[in-house]
Amino acid sequence: MSRIGKMPIRIPEKVDVIISDNLISCKGPKGELRFKFHGEMKVQVAEDAIEIKRPSDSKFHKSLHGLTRSLIANMVQGVSNGFQRKLEIVGVGYRAEMRGNNLVLNVGYSHPIVMNIPDTIKASCPTANEIIIEGADKELVGSIAAKIRSFRKPEPYKGKGIRYEGEYIRKKAGKTGA
Repeated sequence: MSRIGKMPIRIPEKVDVIISDNLISCKGPKGELRFKFHGEMKVQVAEDAIEIKRPSDSKFHKSLHGLTRSLIANMVQGVSNGFQRKLEIVGVGYRAEMRGNNLVLNVGYSHPIVMNIPDTIKASCPTANEIIIEGADKELVGSIAAKIRSFRKPEPYKGKGIRYEGEYIRKKAGKTGA
């Protein structure tokens, strides 16, 4: 049996979970999320926990079992605590700022990059070289952080670019003079 799939998901006091057909919705202080799970998976809500059962031990059902449990656990955690990604900007003249709902990046191009942030995500720039992305949906927070990082990935010679907080950049030795 899947080690991940068989673990029950604890439901915090401030979170409401509703299951109808193949749709599970979680509502909490950080927002509301919905997820349509596979029809063959059985999701049950007991007093303060969610349990996921699979119909057989086939490879397909085993893979769905752990995946479904992880996605639902992320929903419950997202609506109760939320998720956060921090990005650092390294480079002379590189900076970021929020203008309304838009993130404006100056990262060495001839023009500033303007990125519209969705309403469900909260982005902030406490300093010019730091970006914080927060939200209830783990997948959306991660994809927006990855999109921002893709505008100027860290380069291996000087380490300039946008990186995740604490990300290690392996540096290469440059050319030596003759």
